[in-house]
Amino acid sequence: MTIAPPIEYGVDQGVAADPHARPIYRPFPGPASKRIVVGYGFWIFLLSDFIMFSAFFAAYAVLSGETAGGPTGKQLFDLRTVAAETGALLASSFTCGMSALAVQTRQTGKVYAASFFTFLFGAVFLGLEISEFARMVAEGAGPQRSAFLSSFFSVVGLHGLHVTAGLVWLTVMLGQIATRGFIPTTMRRFLCFALFWHALDIIWVALFSVVYLMGAAA
Repeated sequence: MTIAPPIEYGVDQGVAADPHARPIYRPFPGPASKRIVVGYGFWIFLLSDFIMFSAFFAAYAVLSGETAGGPTGKQLFDLRTVAAETGALLASSFTCGMSALAVQTRQTGKVYAASFFTFLFGAVFLGLEISEFARMVAEGAGPQRSAFLSSFFSVVGLHGLHVTAGLVWLTVMLGQIATRGFIPTTMRRFLCFALFWHALDIIWVALFSVVYLMGAAA
């Protein structure tokens, strides 16, 4: 018994050259060999980032009780502000996913619109985080006050630096799409950015749970 090959969606380029050829459909525009695939190197980069954050989490877990007589997380953390930060970052993850889908289908307007909201929500998150840091420093609870605060500013600040780098990355990607169009290299880089941004969301959920919720309850 002969097994029929799987059907692919999207018309093959060979049809235009030979009008009698059987149409082949593919899921993405362009040859199948140019479908967007993220390389192993980027996955290794993401894994190394998770390992680095794990080390910072471990340091925080060890030092979270070392307040040196200073303020504790329960006294410092404002969960309403942190909840607003979380909502902004999760919303940016949704719009980032929408922009990645629009890139796959080469819909320029949707890419720019979704990316604009991704940048906006990410900037709101950073603004809230910076204002939180400024308030704590103004109250005399800076990173030099205790080992607990040093570890807190380190792990949360490291995540904030990643978000800042992500916003710069997104800006560069939009510039490349505007100047170079939806070439395979640009599309692959945008997909890498989207994966990076979603990874930051996962790390923030862990931060919100371990650092803020557990710290406010202690």
